[in-house]
Amino acid sequence: MNAYLDIIIRSTAVYLFMVIALRIFGKKQLSQLNTADVILILLISNSVQNAMVGSNTSLFGGLAAALVLFLVNMAFKKLIFKYKKLGDFLQDKPEILIHNGKLEFDTLSKLGISSDELYEAIREHGLERYKDVKLAMLEIDGNISVISGDSTLKQTHHKRRIHKSLHSENA
Repeated sequence: MNAYLDIIIRSTAVYLFMVIALRIFGKKQLSQLNTADVILILLISNSVQNAMVGSNTSLFGGLAAALVLFLVNMAFKKLIFKYKKLGDFLQDKPEILIHNGKLEFDTLSKLGISSDELYEAIREHGLERYKDVKLAMLEIDGNISVISGDSTLKQTHHKRRIHKSLHSENA
């Protein structure tokens, strides 16, 4: 088999595996990277490198694999946009975390979102209590959006992460 055709097939297979793996492990993992997650990403990239290029360690082999990944990603995005059912299968839906001041405990438990994380999100949106939240959603990108019932408050977007100041306090 042609060496570059082999790289194309291998790279496409690895891409599809990673898309499915990320779908299984959920959107929360995408927006909340800690040290262990970064290490995991580095190890995965190292472990699948040989799966994509095989014994071809040339510059052109690596560039071919990278090009294939970009092209497959672009094609996937177009397919997801064109075919709603494929998009529904591959992408999560937004999840309601708080509705009219009432916590959705089942959803929070299913998503593994702690009360501390939720409190942080509502505080970053200028609110103090759950009861002040009209709607809080875990968006498809893993961020938490909060809408208050108070029209004078500015609505913001909370990216789920561990605040830098918490690392220095625990050290």
